[in-house]
Amino acid sequence: MSTVKVSFWRIFWPSLLASMILSVFGWIFWLIVFGSLFGDEPNAKDSSVLHMTLSGAIGERSSSTLNAPSFSMDKTTGLSDILTGLEKAKEDKHVKGIYLELGNVQCGYATAMEIRNALKDFKKSGKFVVAYLNGEVITQKQYYISSVSNEVYGFSTSAMEFIGLGGELMFFKNTFDKLGIEMQVIRGSNNDFKSAVEPYFRTNMSDSSRLQTERYMSSIWSDIRSQIAADRKITVAQLNDIAENAKIQRVDDAVKFKLIDAAKYRDEVEAIVLKKSKLKDLKDIMTFEEYAKKSFKNKQLAFSDDLSSANVAVIVAEGAITVNGDEMTSEKICKYFREVRNNDKIKVVVFRVNSPGGSALASEEIWREVSLTTKKKKVIVSMGDVAASGGYYISTPASTIFAEPTTITGSIGVFGVIPYTGGFMENKLGLTFDRVQTNKHSVLSTNRKLTPEEMSLIQAEVDQIYTQFKKRVADGRGLTTNQVQVIARGRVWTGTDALKIGLVDKLGGMNDALAFAIKEAKIKDAKVQYYPKVKEDPFEDILEQLSQEDQESIKIKQQAVPKVIDDLTKRLMKLESYSGIQMRMPYEIDLH
Repeated sequence: MSTVKVSFWRIFWPSLLASMILSVFGWIFWLIVFGSLFGDEPNAKDSSVLHMTLSGAIGERSSSTLNAPSFSMDKTTGLSDILTGLEKAKEDKHVKGIYLELGNVQCGYATAMEIRNALKDFKKSGKFVVAYLNGEVITQKQYYISSVSNEVYGFSTSAMEFIGLGGELMFFKNTFDKLGIEMQVIRGSNNDFKSAVEPYFRTNMSDSSRLQTERYMSSIWSDIRSQIAADRKITVAQLNDIAENAKIQRVDDAVKFKLIDAAKYRDEVEAIVLKKSKLKDLKDIMTFEEYAKKSFKNKQLAFSDDLSSANVAVIVAEGAITVNGDEMTSEKICKYFREVRNNDKIKVVVFRVNSPGGSALASEEIWREVSLTTKKKKVIVSMGDVAASGGYYISTPASTIFAEPTTITGSIGVFGVIPYTGGFMENKLGLTFDRVQTNKHSVLSTNRKLTPEEMSLIQAEVDQIYTQFKKRVADGRGLTTNQVQVIARGRVWTGTDALKIGLVDKLGGMNDALAFAIKEAKIKDAKVQYYPKVKEDPFEDILEQLSQEDQESIKIKQQAVPKVIDDLTKRLMKLESYSGIQMRMPYEIDLH
């Protein structure tokens, strides 16, 4: 058998040439991709209409997360993007109007109100908003947002709800009893409204919990009806009668009672939009989401790396308050405040808070940084859907606090929960425990009950934090401790009621707070930097573009998890994450 020798250079040169060719094609590909992702700020070409589709989760900032099993993007639309997009579209001479479609919008009523108010402001430019409601069920929240439009149309056979507000709480006491688990609850003294822990030791709502829930639901429902009545030219009494007697079951009923202008098919609504805008083709209708997202991103990237050009800072704090983790962490928020405090170019700070509270320790850390910042420049707080308990605690040093009428705030109270699992371990699993300790409190375990002495020690700690909370509110709001005691006790309030009792200063959304801050700081050419800063993430954008391609070609079987199980799992995971004394909302309740 003979061996054939091949020259090294005969292999090297062809391989090098092939690599260079592939590299050139690779660079061309990526240049095309990046060029499409990071082009100029979008502007409507000639005459155009923006197709605004609101569906899914709406948070403070946009985010996209890859869902590996389905190779799709779990997207959250940012309120900041929406508000920026509407503000730009209002001034964009090429934009003639907005074609609004709403899906299953997942947000609170304060966020819904901000979007609605921004659409109302957009209309002041003389441009139109035409809304189209379709799908299996049109929710009350969808209709509330759309009712600000010049014209509202719906798909004839779509079901529709307009039945007022309501919510349901889940109680775990009987389940814990069956398992042999006892939740040892310690609330601040007189914190009878702090009902976050009631599901662990009660089977129904307490009188205090029911009172505050009925009050804030009534207040929000009143605001919703008043705004719809004003824009649809019908009375509040008529709206309440419609809801009380469930007179609307489908779109045709809504047309009959003048909540919707007419029942139409999509092509008919699109024809109306084209006629109003004097456009000839649907191709001239742009996607609002892309228009808004790029407007916000490009505006931020313009000076995110050059802080000398920014003179207003907006710090966004969203989610449960923790020291570190995935949601609002004191580690991150404190860092942002230190950065803007030490930047002399920043003249004023808007602190956007959308949080039900959380760790007392983390809340105190954030409070400290906000307080230090107020000594150098004004801090204006803008409250979102909820800024309660720890969310209110971190807002108290601000010079001015804004809240929407439907914002849930207050909840000045504290609690701690320590489970006793010894009975469950022994009776259900056959496990027993023994201990060796040098002192009587050396082993504090969930497998033995707290002694009366230990309970009193923890109660004293909870009361100390509650006393400090009340002092923070008194000092920040210019109230006496006795005045705070009357409005505290863990009770939640709507923004409307919070204004009356002195917990907030003004009613309004993010744009109102921002305009106020700019005026207070006497800034003529405002350049707003958001924190966390917008960063270029090409891989996220590439995946997002891929997810927008034809989804019909990607079919992946997924095991669906019932929503009630998914919600319960998330709540139990949150409970597991509790550490130390908590400043949290009295409860979690969805308004339907």
